[in-house]
Amino acid sequence: MQELYRTEELRLLEARARAGLPPGTLMQRAGAAAAEAAHAWLGAQLPSPAGPTPINDAGRDGAASSAAILVLCGPGDNGGDGFRCAAALQGLGHACLCWAPLPGASPDAQAARQCWEQLGGRTVAQLPAEGRFALVVDGIFGIGAARPLDGVFLAALRWTRERGYPVLALDLPSGLQADTGEWLGGVAGAPACLTVTFLGDKPGLHLRDGLHAAGRIQVAYLDVAAELRAAAPPRGALNGPDGFAALLARRAPDVNKGSYGSVVVAGGAAGMVGAALLAGRAALRLGAGKVFVDCLGAADLRVDPLNPELMLQPGRGALPGEVLVAGCGMGAAAADLARLASWLAHEGPAVFDADALNALARDPALRARLLARTRPTVLTPHPGEAARLLQTSTAAVQADRVGHAQQLARACNAIVVLKGAGSVIADPSASYCINPTGGPALASAGTGDVLAGMTGALLAQCSDPLAAVRAAVWLHGRAADLQGSDVGLVASDVPALAARAWELARAAAQE
Repeated sequence: MQELYRTEELRLLEARARAGLPPGTLMQRAGAAAAEAAHAWLGAQLPSPAGPTPINDAGRDGAASSAAILVLCGPGDNGGDGFRCAAALQGLGHACLCWAPLPGASPDAQAARQCWEQLGGRTVAQLPAEGRFALVVDGIFGIGAARPLDGVFLAALRWTRERGYPVLALDLPSGLQADTGEWLGGVAGAPACLTVTFLGDKPGLHLRDGLHAAGRIQVAYLDVAAELRAAAPPRGALNGPDGFAALLARRAPDVNKGSYGSVVVAGGAAGMVGAALLAGRAALRLGAGKVFVDCLGAADLRVDPLNPELMLQPGRGALPGEVLVAGCGMGAAAADLARLASWLAHEGPAVFDADALNALARDPALRARLLARTRPTVLTPHPGEAARLLQTSTAAVQADRVGHAQQLARACNAIVVLKGAGSVIADPSASYCINPTGGPALASAGTGDVLAGMTGALLAQCSDPLAAVRAAVWLHGRAADLQGSDVGLVASDVPALAARAWELARAAAQE
């Protein structure tokens, strides 16, 4: 899986890389990589009817001059990357103009500007009053930004946004927090169509505001040796099929339903029976050998007419080794909460979702039983449920999704899936991954119940619980991708689409 570096991890890698290189080497490599990306992006665009206007060498600072590419340079190293990018673009035959209202703050940034100007490059301190640009390169602030955008830099990004210029961001869209994906202070910069991020990918590009601010993401590793990366590995990664390779293998020909485990779904109180049925149907579709459903609110229900393969058995507990999926539509009745205590003692893998999580948040005795579990445990909270478990606010959880998922995984000794855009999967070791699949179409009642059932099915089929969870989350999101729209997907559509996504992933793995 593609590694994700939080800021402190990236700083350590950068320091080790710099120690073995001449000054300015990483900046030069970053500029060259960004220039190549810009060159390729421009080559893929249809030419403008009027075309870009060449630089007007006679224009004075701030006058009506224009260039094919405008590079916005801040005072730090991100601005130095911008100057190096401009120099490399000029070498590729592009006309560039650099805007830099402040002098460079570091020797490397100062050297980059000096190199640009020695090559005949032009730098202005005022934004052009007129003219058109094919591309704006955002080199104002990178991972070092510590406060919200303001002043001339915020004005420059708003100027860019108002004119509708396409933006290529260097490392990060300026003002975006690298670890959390939030605009610092809620002050938005200019969303990019392409972000060229340096040394390694960042979690903030795949979370919250970063999901729409980053555009397409291209990682430039800057030729930093694999040994250096191995010496300082990050805890994070981007979820993908390489994280659950065992589940992509073809089944052996001499198997039977007993080869793929049993799942027991317990939930579905009165008025919410559908939640348990959705989870059970999803477990069936995702390959579990046998699926039992205990609908707490429908003791007389004996068959599911849509999926008669489900075995509806009121009061059936999970046997040792079976996978339990508990909480989907469970409700808050005292009798059902009492049963949760017995479910927490289950001698096998277990997935706790929805009302089971709310009960755990309210009852210290239940949490103690959760911590006493010795078998694989998976919690699948949405941000509100995670906030109740952590005794904080939903806003706080959303402000640092990775950090709170890690905290909850440690506190509960469980694999945690913090659901939402950019679902975060964390385990008690504090490793995590961010899921890149899915979208707004999943914002529909019951899709979480489907995910719980899918997770149970894959836990029943895979000896690696973390791989099973990664697969369930990725396939769940990929189902929405295959559906293709941001609206119109209902929960009962997801399992068949997820099974199709699994088959496509397996086929790709065999190529």
